[in-house]
Amino acid sequence: MKKLVIAYSGGLDTSYCAVSLSKEYDVHAVSVNTGGFTNAEIKHIESNAYKMGVTTYKNIDAVATFYQKVVKYLIFGNVLKNNSYPLSVSAERIIQAIEIIEYAKSIDAEYIAHGSTGAGNDQVRFDMIFQTLAPNIKIITPIRDEKLTRQEEIDYLKANGVDMSWEKSKYSVNKGLWGTSVGGVETLESEKPLPGEAYPSQLEKEGEEKVTLTFKNGEFVALNGAANSPEVNIEMLNTIASAYAIGRDIHVGDTIVGTKGRVGFEAAAALITIKAHHLLEKHTLTKWQLQHKEYLSSFYGMHLHEGQYLDPVMRDMEAFLQSSQKMVSGDVVVTLKPYHFSLDGIVSQHDLMSSKFSTYGEENKAWTADDAKGFIKIIGNQNKIYKQVNS
Repeated sequence: MKKLVIAYSGGLDTSYCAVSLSKEYDVHAVSVNTGGFTNAEIKHIESNAYKMGVTTYKNIDAVATFYQKVVKYLIFGNVLKNNSYPLSVSAERIIQAIEIIEYAKSIDAEYIAHGSTGAGNDQVRFDMIFQTLAPNIKIITPIRDEKLTRQEEIDYLKANGVDMSWEKSKYSVNKGLWGTSVGGVETLESEKPLPGEAYPSQLEKEGEEKVTLTFKNGEFVALNGAANSPEVNIEMLNTIASAYAIGRDIHVGDTIVGTKGRVGFEAAAALITIKAHHLLEKHTLTKWQLQHKEYLSSFYGMHLHEGQYLDPVMRDMEAFLQSSQKMVSGDVVVTLKPYHFSLDGIVSQHDLMSSKFSTYGEENKAWTADDAKGFIKIIGNQNKIYKQVNS
């Protein structure tokens, strides 16, 4: 039988793919942990995979890889798609696709499969990366090709002796290092909010709590004075902040295939980290660095969302973002409160608000009144010339 690797999540779609394809192929199931999986959950997914008839199951731990290759640059760029969404799931899919296709190549698989439908973004992300990194491996997508309904998949699995609890939960939750997406009947329409109970974290703490995020060259290197790798700090911050039910919102955006999409998300650590980092940048970067970073970061987030991660322009933008972080070091103090947070301030040796030069609106120490008058006269020249020529 020909060797096939399947991107296996353990859900209904990938279970259908595993059972149906195992009749024709030597199926090897792979899942990629980009955050959010416990050891018990991984063991459960593995157990179910073998019930579906796969030959082998492998879980790839890619949390650190996800941070180094993607999340780091999302922080450097303060990337929030449509000014709200930290690209929680779309960013994960990129690394998952790369890890899976590299594994398929390592075992000389001739085929690779995923359970995406023909209506969403994931089919684009998976296919583009698969066909770019391994053009000789054929892509198989039963759910998309056969246009299967959920009930048809359940009936098939039951007929093949796989009678598990496939009842669709009221809300679809996808948890990862950089946030959790939440989909439900409310997000299929435009006017309804998600109810509070739909979000994975419920309010457990009242009052206020201060936390200190330490950045070095733009990377989140310590939380409350305790140094750890950035991905560990993100996970720890999320545990603390989610007790305040922070980071809830609904993202509305354009899908790659041209439709509008709506999804809820909870991303406490992502939003706090991005906002804290951005505040530190406001103090340590020049006006022009901040301006050019803003539009380049928007491009970077959009290209990532659209599955264009492998285009060399992404490496070019990453080089710019990395270079911009040389002076982005210091502490940011954040106050956590029920359902929201506030940024208190920063301490940095690179703070450009240095009192050696001036105090905004109060006094100037580095120039005279005559210097200011001459500067204002010259900087206004073009406006004056335009007005006189065209009046």
